[in-house]
Amino acid sequence: MAIETELNLSLTPGVASRLAKHPLLTAAKPIRQRVVNTYYDTADQRLRRERVIVRHGRQGATSLSSIRREAPPQDRQAGHDEWELVGAPGEIDFSQVKDGTLRHLLESVRAELRPAFIASFTRSAWLLAPREDVRIELALDRGWIEAEGRRQAICEIRLELLSGGVADLFSTASELQADLSLHPEAASKLLRGYRILAAEQWPVVKALPIEINTGMSAIAAFRTIGLACLKHLQSNEQGLRESDNPEFVHQARVAIRRLRSAIRVWKPLLPQDFVSSFDPLWQALARQLGETRNWDVFLAETLPSIVAAFPLPEGVAIARLSNYAQRRCAINRQAARSALKTDDYSRLLLEFTAAILALPEGEARPLEAFVPRCLDKRAKQVRQLAAQALCGDATARHRLRVAYKRLRYAIEFFASLFPGERLRNYHLSASGLQEMLGRLNDLAVASELIHEALPGEQGEGIRCWLEGQTEQLLPELGRLLDDFHQQAAPWRTPAA
Repeated sequence: MAIETELNLSLTPGVASRLAKHPLLTAAKPIRQRVVNTYYDTADQRLRRERVIVRHGRQGATSLSSIRREAPPQDRQAGHDEWELVGAPGEIDFSQVKDGTLRHLLESVRAELRPAFIASFTRSAWLLAPREDVRIELALDRGWIEAEGRRQAICEIRLELLSGGVADLFSTASELQADLSLHPEAASKLLRGYRILAAEQWPVVKALPIEINTGMSAIAAFRTIGLACLKHLQSNEQGLRESDNPEFVHQARVAIRRLRSAIRVWKPLLPQDFVSSFDPLWQALARQLGETRNWDVFLAETLPSIVAAFPLPEGVAIARLSNYAQRRCAINRQAARSALKTDDYSRLLLEFTAAILALPEGEARPLEAFVPRCLDKRAKQVRQLAAQALCGDATARHRLRVAYKRLRYAIEFFASLFPGERLRNYHLSASGLQEMLGRLNDLAVASELIHEALPGEQGEGIRCWLEGQTEQLLPELGRLLDDFHQQAAPWRTPAA
């Protein structure tokens, strides 16, 4: 969702029919118009790859074309360039586009441009004045996106800030959300149109690199990272709701884990009520997704190894274990889907976004002073826990894994500040250690799940086998830890 001057929120048709009766709207009269936006591209979608949008729109009696170039997805600060031009795409005078490189691209594909998809909808717009000196336009769009004979419904509202502050925008959205089920919309009409055009399923989205720089304050960097984590989460929520692909659960969980790691990294600089209000809510959602992920991994990765290792007569117990795991997978997946469909989740997204944008800069502490101290602290925790993990139990190894993940996420957050060979070597070493800690954790979790599925003596043989697998991996864990500790910290100069 765009958050500088507007918010996009999806709603069901039933909720949309009640929108006009909300107290914020009853004093305003809506203006209704028919809107038809045709998006153009080449047959091979050259403009999409170049992040260029060519659109011809008809709104009521007005007809206008627009050219827009989006910033790279990882560079939220860059904004975009846009030009409004008279005429349909085949007749546009591209000389009015001031960006020479973009103008040359448009001229080179002019003959190949064709309608890619159409968004046609009825827009009902209200001008809201919730407070003095605050003006917000609320537009309800209901209609369809159509491409290649396929179409998808549009039912969403856009809140655009005309005067006032960003806090006023979110306050108005919260007032509406208190009475209506509204969900922050992550996918634009443009993105949905291209997916319909290609008959694409929702893709699994991994975390993108985050661009921060030394000119930022520490709080500004946290804001950038926090919003990137939210985007990562929301990019996978539709797939989680509609698909059985376990990777959607995994990536949603990773997004929340990264977000909570960022909160921990910046905790000394954040208001206490910010941390105490939001971290428990994200933790509860992460726990729900974590239970689903545990059974996904067990069913897809651990159970096949158990089946191969235990022929008859243990086959009856293995069959019972397999059936139980499949039932638990289905139950937990449905619970995860339900969690992402609740009004509580929608409110959490909106309220957290509002809170992160409203964070005070305070003393505007520079990143140069904040980063080394932060990373040194986390690297020290990993070193302290490493020895305990090698001679301890699964709990000790779990503590190391958690500490390591916090260090790795923090390094990824700040990676753009110290690029180079040392960072690459550090990551290569860290990747092997991460994989090993993950395998050991999967074995420990599997033992707990088997105890649930086959209590008592029923699963004793399988649990003993899992312990043997763990013992075989521990020497390799020691070697990986030695290699990791020998890597130079990329956030420290050689002289330091």
